[in-house]
Amino acid sequence: VNHPPMTEKYVRLWLRKLVKKIDMNIIKGPYASYVSKEGNRGVTGVVMIETSHIAIHVWDEPSPALVQCDVYSCAEFSSNEVLAEFIPMDVVKIDHLLLDRDNTLWSNSNTTSITWWNWKPDDRVGKIKAI
Repeated sequence: VNHPPMTEKYVRLWLRKLVKKIDMNIIKGPYASYVSKEGNRGVTGVVMIETSHIAIHVWDEPSPALVQCDVYSCAEFSSNEVLAEFIPMDVVKIDHLLLDRDNTLWSNSNTTSITWWNWKPDDRVGKIKAI
């Protein structure tokens, strides 16, 4: 991303917004902490939800910055709604991995038991599309 979240406050607010957007309920947090160690600089945030957790890690040293987000839930949610929350960060590329434990886990390439998509923002409509 070209505009990574750089503050603990921003990450906490972003996590609250995401939880609300995917219709989940917070049981603890969100919490965020900035790590200043060279080679690992950035913000880490986590929120516990009734159905599990959401965690985000932002490495702000590289350009573009790297972001890893884990939304783990036993309840259904829209992965597109999650991906859309990254648009304000000026996404360059999103690699999206979906693990569905309720159905047969599969892969587009039939080599592993996961679903893997690459995503990019669609500037024409402000949405995220599969590539």
